[in-house]
Order: sequence, then structure tokens, then C-alpha cells
Amino acid sequence: MTTTLVPVPENFPEHWFPFLDALKQTWPLGLTPISAGFPSPAEDYADRRLDINEYLVRNPVSTFFFSVQGDSMQGAEIFDGDILVVDRSISPVHGHIVVAFLNGERLVKRLYRRGGRTALVAENPAYPTLELQEGAELVIWGVVVGKFKRIGA
Repeated sequence: MTTTLVPVPENFPEHWFPFLDALKQTWPLGLTPISAGFPSPAEDYADRRLDINEYLVRNPVSTFFFSVQGDSMQGAEIFDGDILVVDRSISPVHGHIVVAFLNGERLVKRLYRRGGRTALVAENPAYPTLELQEGAELVIWGVVVGKFKRIGA
């Protein structure tokens, strides 16, 4: 079994990365959280602004965006069509959701590292846990730090 954190080829035409010199774009951010239960008598105004890059992109030069295909991570609220925010500067540890290459195949899974055992775990019971076997090549490409999802129209 080979485990490495060395980058793999960067030729991914389907990924995006933040523009380092992009103009800062912010949107109004309300002070009071939105109630998902009963209506709140909170004031309806915005006091500060939200910059998506500031909120989700900690390290712009090492952050990439990938679209998700498939349903193996639905238990972690990652669904087909979501856009993942992946940071390559974070050292992956047990429990992180990672973008990994297992024998050359790119996957998004939860990293399991305990008792000398390494595995990539799906968050959907319909998919098996991928145990690393002798001779397998695993490259942890980056750690998922967030996602974007469109809802409705």
C-alpha cells in the first residue's frame, strides 16, 4: 500500500479555481439567523456583508472547485450536482471528507485512518467501504471545506 500527499496531474478541465486578483464581491448578511421553525420577530435588515471567498476560501492559491457526480456521499449532505470547495493546503486527518485518487480513480469519500488501517468510506449504505489493500496507490488530493448547491429556480 502506498499513501502519499504528492499532487497528481492537474489537468482537470472540469474544475474551477478562484481568481486571485478578482474584485471583492459582497452580499448583505442579516444579523439574525433565519428561523426554520416558527417565524421570528427579528428585525429585517442587513448590518454586515458576506464575501463568499472570505467565508469558504481560506487559502486561494490552494483552493479548487469540483462538481459532484453520483450519490455515494449523500449521508454527508453532498449530492449529485453540488460544487465542492476543496483546499489542498489542509493536512487530511481521520474523519475529513477528501478528494482522493485510489489507483488513479478520483473519488470524494470520508477518510478513515485508525489502528494502521486506511479506508475511504462512502456516506451511502449502497456503496462499500474501500479498504486499502497491499499495492494500492492512494493520493489524498485535498480536503473538502464546503459546498455550493442550487435550490429551485
